[in-house]
Amino acid sequence: MNQPTESAHGKPHVLFLMIKALRPHQWIKNILLIVPLLLAHELGDSEKLPSLLFAFIAFSAIASAMYLVNDLVDLQADRSHPTKRRRPIASGDVSVLQALVMTAGLGILGLLLAFLALPRPFALMLALYLVTSGCYSLWLKRLAIIDVLVLAGLYTLRILAGGTAVAVDVSEWLLAFSMFLFTSLAFAKRYVELNALDESAGDILAMRRRGYRQTDVGIIETMGMTSGYLAVLVLALYINSKEMLDLYLNNWALWIICVLLLYWLSRLWLLAQRKQLPDDPVLFAIKDRTSWFIAILVAMLLVLAASKIPGQVVPRVESHLQPRAAPDPVPRQGIKDREIESANHQRLG
Repeated sequence: MNQPTESAHGKPHVLFLMIKALRPHQWIKNILLIVPLLLAHELGDSEKLPSLLFAFIAFSAIASAMYLVNDLVDLQADRSHPTKRRRPIASGDVSVLQALVMTAGLGILGLLLAFLALPRPFALMLALYLVTSGCYSLWLKRLAIIDVLVLAGLYTLRILAGGTAVAVDVSEWLLAFSMFLFTSLAFAKRYVELNALDESAGDILAMRRRGYRQTDVGIIETMGMTSGYLAVLVLALYINSKEMLDLYLNNWALWIICVLLLYWLSRLWLLAQRKQLPDDPVLFAIKDRTSWFIAILVAMLLVLAASKIPGQVVPRVESHLQPRAAPDPVPRQGIKDREIESANHQRLG
């Protein structure tokens, strides 16, 4: 008896193939939407969770629509690729017409949900994500360096949009940290692709159309590692900032997170150099056991950093948000001089 996902000819059912073309495994990247609520220590606010769920659905719909657009644009190139030719659209299991209909439907669904059920700033950011992703698929991914910055920006935009969905401010510290971190991961993606190139003319030509050459491997590795370590530096500077004192009591736990992040990034680039890293570092991190172990440690350390240890004396710190006393419109010395001048005038008169 056939499996429910297979047709009578032994091939997967067309519905299963259409769902596969949406790349639902990529939806896990939209967990970044929860980061602002988590770092603001408001994850227990049940009133904001429905908005977060709607935001996740809207972003997943738009992201899948953009993956379909990308597959349609790269259709001919994917059909000659050793692994991408197995994708539903490239293999012909999902027709171009079906892909176009799904793209339109998902795009409308995501935008309607954003504009009707979520704050207007989130809807506008989702529209910005849609436009930027479309420009990336059609043009920007062929521009060296710019393609990496756009990818990093799209990940960071998820975090910023997550804050607007639940009315939580996203600090400049978090935006800077995210941008440097995702720039490093985007460079790692390009590094893996270049490092895996064969000497065939087809592969070399394909990468040159993307704006890269095999000789760029060294500089891409340098820029990628530097970007990652800059993310760690931003975190270290944040630990010494006044903003940190508003949310965390034990900054030593945050310093341990810096060390863990240094290890994770160094290991990721070491695996990339050894050709043991897949071409999607984000999905690698989701599947990698070591990455999960580090993520659990980081979560525990964040809780510890924000918690008061029994017997701990919390120093009273004056909030940097308190308004300063307004300066005197007229200096005191000036007032005194005027009083003396007035007295002398009366005496002479």
